[in-house]
Amino acid sequence: MIRVMIADDHAIVRQGLKQILSETNDISVAGEAETGFEAITIARQQAFDVMLLDISLPDRNGIEVLKQIKKDRPSLTILMLSMHNESEFAIRAIKAGAAGYLNKQSAPMQLVAAIRQVAEGRKHVTPALAQELVNAITLNTEQPLHTSLSDREYQTLCLIAAGKSLSEISSSMCLSPKTISVYRARLMEKLKLTNNSELVRYAIKHNLVD
Repeated sequence: MIRVMIADDHAIVRQGLKQILSETNDISVAGEAETGFEAITIARQQAFDVMLLDISLPDRNGIEVLKQIKKDRPSLTILMLSMHNESEFAIRAIKAGAAGYLNKQSAPMQLVAAIRQVAEGRKHVTPALAQELVNAITLNTEQPLHTSLSDREYQTLCLIAAGKSLSEISSSMCLSPKTISVYRARLMEKLKLTNNSELVRYAIKHNLVD
C-alpha cells in the first residue's frame, strides 16, 4: 500500500484528490496539510511514502517547503502539484529534489500513474519537461537571465507579470511590501530591466505566465 500525504491549501482540492485515490486498491491517504508549516511538521512526525505538495501555499512557497522537507527527510518522495503550466517552476522543483511535477488539471488516471511511478523510485516528467531539463543541464546551452533568480525573486517576477499589485504580492508571499520591493529591485537588475512593462514583455517572451 502506497501511503500518500496531501499538502494543499484548498479543501476542495484535497477532497477531490482523496476521492480519486479512494478508488484505487493500492494507494491510501495518510494525512493532510493546508500550509507549508503543517506540511513540514507532518513530514517530520509521520510515516508515509509520497507527498503531494502544492507549489502555491499561503504561508510559504512550495519550493521552499520542498527544500526544507528534503533537508529533514532526504529519502522522502515528493510530487509537486500546480495550476501553472510546466515552466521554470517545474525545473526548479526537480532541481530541488522533487520526484515529479504534475498539473492539477491532469486526468485522474495520470495522477494515479504518477504516484505509482514515483513510489517505485522513478521520476515523473512529461516529454516537454524532460527536454527542458536536458536544455537546463547542457553546458553549451545559453541559459535565459531568469535562471539566475532566487526562488523568491522568480515568484515575485511571475506575480508582477500576472498583474498583481505590490500589496497583493505582499499578502500572497506573506512578506512586507518593503521586502517585495527589494526582490523586485534585485530581479530587475539581474534581468537588465527598468520597469514593469519590460518585465511583463520578458515574462511573455519566455512563457513564464499562463
